[in-house]
Amino acid sequence: MTFEIPAVPDLDDAALSARLQHLIDGKTKPLGALGRLEALAVRLGSILGTDAPSLTAPQMVVCAGDHGLAARGVSAYPSDVTWQMVENFLAGGAAVSVLARQHGLALTVVDCGVRHDFAPRDGLLIRKVAAGTADASVEPAMTAEQCRTAIANGMALLRDLPGNAVLLGEMGIGNSSAAAMLLARIADQDIDACTGAGTGLDATGRAHKRMVLRQALERHDGATAPLDALAALGGFEIATLVGVVLQAAHERRVIVLDGFIASAAVLVAQALRPQVVHRCVAAHESVEPGHRLLLNVLGLEPLLQLDLRLGEGSGAALAWPLLESACRILSEMASFESAGVSKQDKS
Repeated sequence: MTFEIPAVPDLDDAALSARLQHLIDGKTKPLGALGRLEALAVRLGSILGTDAPSLTAPQMVVCAGDHGLAARGVSAYPSDVTWQMVENFLAGGAAVSVLARQHGLALTVVDCGVRHDFAPRDGLLIRKVAAGTADASVEPAMTAEQCRTAIANGMALLRDLPGNAVLLGEMGIGNSSAAAMLLARIADQDIDACTGAGTGLDATGRAHKRMVLRQALERHDGATAPLDALAALGGFEIATLVGVVLQAAHERRVIVLDGFIASAAVLVAQALRPQVVHRCVAAHESVEPGHRLLLNVLGLEPLLQLDLRLGEGSGAALAWPLLESACRILSEMASFESAGVSKQDKS
């Protein structure tokens, strides 16, 4: 498959940024009194290209896929949990399902490469490239063609979804391993520092996981370009999210990162189109140790720190009200002039 990575232009608009900051500074509060919510409002306005940003039809996209590497014992859970959790998402019983309902987020679950056949139903997109990736410790997780197909799938499905904001979610037993390897390879980080407990490994399990990931990285030491690294080390769900991110950035949608795995997809997309990260908001910092490293590489500061390590898009959903609040502050909060409130005496 041939596909074109969409252009992602620079958002640099000094006049708009100054106008947004002026609006925030003129609200009925001391300068900077709303802290990082003010910076968030400016960022959202800059992404959407307006001094009156409004978030419409937000889309929670949860991409799922299985990983051949899971057979090496890098997760505390068996691979069957991937498809079982997809069913849980669709039945409305998972954390992300609950939070999406609470916050009015349209939830789309995407089978990108789960080792299971799902019955068609509303809310499910079947974009299965294959029934799970290969074992990256033995061979490339994906062929180059499979990787391109998954990215193209992500771009296409995002084009078909409404709204101006997308929240990234994922499910895939073994995908914290793929994310750790992508971070190590693309950002030149030590794999041990990138590797955590994932779904809950104990100390022995973590040591085994680090060993397996080192072996996989050594086997694919020539896969250094972003797409080569993604094909060798990644997962179908991560590659599909890369496509979602690239298309969303091209369309100037707000991109809300969840945890470690979703952020790894943004890392790959940013390596392909550096301006991608300027469209992103980091919802939270998870307890997975690689996530802090990854956010530092992207230059993003998380909105929340709740010691989450669930994935699914749960952290993105929890942070969503902050984005809505930032927009409402700009549009609904009175200025000193409109409210007849005296400004701070600067004398």
